[in-house]
Amino acid sequence: MDAPQRPKKFLPHPFQYHQELEVIIDNLTNLGTGVARVDGWVVFVPFTLPGERVRCRIFRNHKNYSEADLMEVLEASPKRLQPPCALFGQCGGCQYQHLAYEEQLIWKRNQVTELLRHMAKIEHEVLPVIPSPVEYGYRSKITPHFQKPREGQIQDIGFLRIGTRMSILDVPQCLIAMSAINEALPALREGIQARSDQFKRGATLLLRAAKNGVLTQSDQIAIEEVDGIKFEFQAGDFFQNNPFILPAFVQHAVDEAKACGARFLVDAYCGSGLFALSAAKAFEEVIGVEISETAVAKAAHNAQINEITNCRFLAADAQKVFEVVPHAGAQTVVLIDPPRAGCSREFLDQLFAFGPKAVVYVSCNPATQMRDLVLFHEAGFKLHKVQPFDLFPQTKHLECVMTLSK
Repeated sequence: MDAPQRPKKFLPHPFQYHQELEVIIDNLTNLGTGVARVDGWVVFVPFTLPGERVRCRIFRNHKNYSEADLMEVLEASPKRLQPPCALFGQCGGCQYQHLAYEEQLIWKRNQVTELLRHMAKIEHEVLPVIPSPVEYGYRSKITPHFQKPREGQIQDIGFLRIGTRMSILDVPQCLIAMSAINEALPALREGIQARSDQFKRGATLLLRAAKNGVLTQSDQIAIEEVDGIKFEFQAGDFFQNNPFILPAFVQHAVDEAKACGARFLVDAYCGSGLFALSAAKAFEEVIGVEISETAVAKAAHNAQINEITNCRFLAADAQKVFEVVPHAGAQTVVLIDPPRAGCSREFLDQLFAFGPKAVVYVSCNPATQMRDLVLFHEAGFKLHKVQPFDLFPQTKHLECVMTLSK
């Protein structure tokens, strides 16, 4: 059998291309990948668990670590499960279907603790992760992709293969998507493939399960309800994707904001008003601030349909977020839920100058949250509570709520 063709950019140190190794996995990264060490050199092996002895095959060497494919589990962890999805290990969507759910929660808590220690240089208790009441069938939105037709026919409709940037894996059903989405998916797929000749390039589909059905057009209005508050927003817009844990998640953030005793709340990345409207009854006035005027209009509409009168939503220039806030910082708590990239330095400088009584920082990316925490620390804020929530069972993702005060 011929030796495999070595990629041109392959670094031949310390292992040869497709060299096979037998290793013991001793840890997991925050991306859900197993970590082994060979004479002190780190080798990452996906879909493995701590304590396992595995056979793996090197496909890439970096300056200080290597990446390998899992070939065989020689000695399995007692925590290993048979993944229910036949595509697990090929599809890039899930990382933990082979790990018992209680253990997923333990590892996610460990990862937040490690990030605090290594990135923020802070030793602080991380509370046990609040689990999702539903472990599968929880996602209310998925966005399958397909590439341009080949020989006049659209082939695979699904998600990126693990470890690739372009290769689409065909996914007829997604086990972490809500059942309503999986019921609607076959007809949508058939319709796309039947109209293959109408597509000149690839595209991304949308399926959003809401109170008013499964929506497939990004400008359709989705209706959701969280603890008795109704939200209307465009189906393609951001809205938290696990409705089963959402009431507890939002209530925790509101309770933490309320506990500092501030009279006013500013929701600084307010979107369609999820946190602001949920917090309205706990404060004299809530102000939602957004740089997107369309988001501000939607949030104001949601306040109106819920007859919430002590909530205002203001569009602000990114350079002047807190200039539109009429209240003193000392009487105000600020809630922030930024995108995955975290807060910009410009935003944080404005926040520190405003000087709020407390900050509740909600994040879907604990790594950028810890980066920002360093700046909070330098600005004189103290960390009080770290509470992770598992909005995304079977995956590497989680949400983390930190409470800070001056």
